[in-house]
Amino acid sequence: MTHTVLIAEDDRAIRDSLTRALTLEGYRVRIAADGTQTLAVLAEQRPDVLVLDVMMPAPDGLEVCRRLRAAGDRTPVLMLTARVEVPDRIAGLDAGADDYLVKPFDVDELFARLRALLRRNPPADTPEDVLTVADLRVEPPARRAWRSGRELDLSRTEFDLLELLTRNAGAVLDQTTLYERIWGYDFGPGSKNLAVFIGYLRRKLDRPGLAPLIHTVRGVGYTLREP
Repeated sequence: MTHTVLIAEDDRAIRDSLTRALTLEGYRVRIAADGTQTLAVLAEQRPDVLVLDVMMPAPDGLEVCRRLRAAGDRTPVLMLTARVEVPDRIAGLDAGADDYLVKPFDVDELFARLRALLRRNPPADTPEDVLTVADLRVEPPARRAWRSGRELDLSRTEFDLLELLTRNAGAVLDQTTLYERIWGYDFGPGSKNLAVFIGYLRRKLDRPGLAPLIHTVRGVGYTLREP
């Protein structure tokens, strides 16, 4: 079974290195760079385990963990911190963390701690995740999508982009968010990568006789909404 790990870390170098290492280990990885993004990702789709940096900005990792536990969310949490004092570790555990790892750390130790958390907290059985907007149907577990009953032939990146837009249907996602969530980093203001893949998706979604679903919000980004 492929487990999903959410890495909530404001240090880009650590975030990128963990993403690469976990992906090579067979995990599915999602990322967030601050507390606000972390809470948004958690509200969208619950990961199997959360790797949470204590010193993230607005809100910090301790506050994110407190909010999760106050809401009854039992997602396993592995705290990362540069703080080595015992009171700091106690604060993390009191906030609801399941485990605590001090930076710098060995990645093999992080893997071992994640495996232990997943053994103690096996994912609960959940109904199949199906997303629908108008005549669009997306099934993330099977990585399949249909428009007006016709299955779409999508590449991996096209599917990831469509899933993200569908999960946030009606909301405008800015280009930086789309780059970070799909590719793991922002290519910069001159990049045409996102526009190219939006074009690919539109050609597959908007066949003759069907109203467009993906819309451009000039100067901001893109949104998927019902006609």
